[in-house]
Amino acid sequence: MHVVPDLKVLYFGTPVVLISSRNPDGSANLAPMSSAWWLNRSAMLGLGDSGQTTANLRREGECVLNLPSSAMVDAVDRIALTTGRPDVPEHKAAQGYRYEPDKFALAGLTRQPSDLVAPPRVAQCPIQLECRVVASYPFGGTPSSATAFQVEVLRAHVEEDLVIPGTSYVDPLGWDPLIMKFCEFFGGGRNVHPSRLAEGWRMPHGGRVVAPTS
Repeated sequence: MHVVPDLKVLYFGTPVVLISSRNPDGSANLAPMSSAWWLNRSAMLGLGDSGQTTANLRREGECVLNLPSSAMVDAVDRIALTTGRPDVPEHKAAQGYRYEPDKFALAGLTRQPSDLVAPPRVAQCPIQLECRVVASYPFGGTPSSATAFQVEVLRAHVEEDLVIPGTSYVDPLGWDPLIMKFCEFFGGGRNVHPSRLAEGWRMPHGGRVVAPTS
């Protein structure tokens, strides 16, 4: 039997992406997000309008989509409630966000120069996609509070072990992406790490790891 629960979140499960972008002073910003999908050589990114990444993409028109594996969940979670905006928006501060000028350092991740865009790649991420913004659209109601960015993938960097030998395809059995479902972290089909984001958004699980059911 179906019910109509008036769902407050429609976040059924998407890959986590670490978006690297360039701040006005030329420094690098790094932001985790999980509202992304791909088709051919393009991707759509959903970002809230109050974030530093949104401002950077509008101004610079470039980014790198770094895809972490599930093993990188701790690094991702360390920067989950941080923002690159010195003037932390009030609603984010209420959720526990704080300003962090160097998210690479906080996460324990390494900058790696990109080939075609200014923002750096994340060296530890098995897949890195250098992108340029080709269009943006208001998203999420009237007035909108988010932007959907259409980006073109200019170059893809993939760990050699993830490429099926003799092909240009990623091995789906070897690639274990970090997935976010309803603000909780999943990898390999199981809940892999407590989530600061779930705590900040006051999700029912409270950020705890949920034991698998038999």
